[in-house]
Amino acid sequence: MAESPSNQDILRMVSSGAATSRAELVRELGLAASTVSLRVQELVTAGLLTESGEGASRGGRRPRLLRVRRDDGVALAADLGSHHGRMAAVGPDGTVMDATDHSHDLTAGPEPAVEWLAGRLGALAERQRAAGRTVTGAGVAFPGPVDVATGRVLSPSRMPGWHRFPLRDVLARRLGMPVFVDNDATLMAVGEHLTARQRLEHLVVVKVGRGIGCGVISGGRPYRGANGAAGDISHVRVDAAQDRPCSCGNIGCLETVASGAALQRELAVQGPAVDGTADLLRLVADGDPYATTLVRTAGRHIGTVLSVVVNFFNPQAVVLGGALAAAEPLVASVRGVLYERCLPMATADLEITTTVTGRDSGLLGAGLMVLREGVPHLADTAGSPVPRP
Repeated sequence: MAESPSNQDILRMVSSGAATSRAELVRELGLAASTVSLRVQELVTAGLLTESGEGASRGGRRPRLLRVRRDDGVALAADLGSHHGRMAAVGPDGTVMDATDHSHDLTAGPEPAVEWLAGRLGALAERQRAAGRTVTGAGVAFPGPVDVATGRVLSPSRMPGWHRFPLRDVLARRLGMPVFVDNDATLMAVGEHLTARQRLEHLVVVKVGRGIGCGVISGGRPYRGANGAAGDISHVRVDAAQDRPCSCGNIGCLETVASGAALQRELAVQGPAVDGTADLLRLVADGDPYATTLVRTAGRHIGTVLSVVVNFFNPQAVVLGGALAAAEPLVASVRGVLYERCLPMATADLEITTTVTGRDSGLLGAGLMVLREGVPHLADTAGSPVPRP
């Protein structure tokens, strides 16, 4: 067990029967009884654990038995892009319910985005309650760096006005429920890991859509780095980008030559113009030579950056998700470059594939983080003042 186990670790131990009381958790985790009691009480308050009955005594007072709460509780989930959002309710078993897609421009600023998001999630919550389900909280996958500890958005490119915006607390107050906010690529990795690849401890999940993101699972848990910027391959400089200006303020970033937005700009200049990623994928499926060449070249650029990641991190799998992962030429190019450039030891058992969970991976990550990890420390945000950015 890790030195600082997560709430998810505790839930897993109780669910598996490895520990059925606070005393057993103390023995298994090697933590102080006061620390374990605090963590258990948080999970009980969040509705994720129940504590009742009496277990066998070992010479003292009989311990109360812990159980993972099994009911019809769900979490609301929102997977946001810069110009769209997908929302659904997620059950404890990973079932995605009532999924809907919506258009919204996050680049217009946080205030209209909160109005839109609160309205959509509020309506979703009402539908779930009308169906007899308990709504335990909401998870939001945001397309930019997030300080998970505070729920603040940090310096997202292409979205002025969002820096240090306290999205978690503002949204929690509007919805009247606990809210968890994390980076979209990280939650995509979490969703893919928890529902389809739990046997893997080290995983890299790349989201290739209008932008490019990367989520990292290390030791079976999401790795975010010191301040939430881990996995941001989008702004690694590549030779092919030369001096192209990037939305981050730098030049020559991967995003400028390999993202969906970059490919759309290129087609508008030299090929058939497309209105969104769906049109681009249609051209590739129809065998359009220029669109296919662009997508294949983008895959090589992404693979070049990922080759450094694979050699350095040595994951068990590289999983491609997002809209452009549906383009086989892109996936094949990434795979080819990784086998070409990485150390043989790093690719000997490396799986290079696409997501099993598809477009629901971010929703699953957002919802399951709420249901399994819990966000009890936000339980009283609905009545607290909203901090300013």
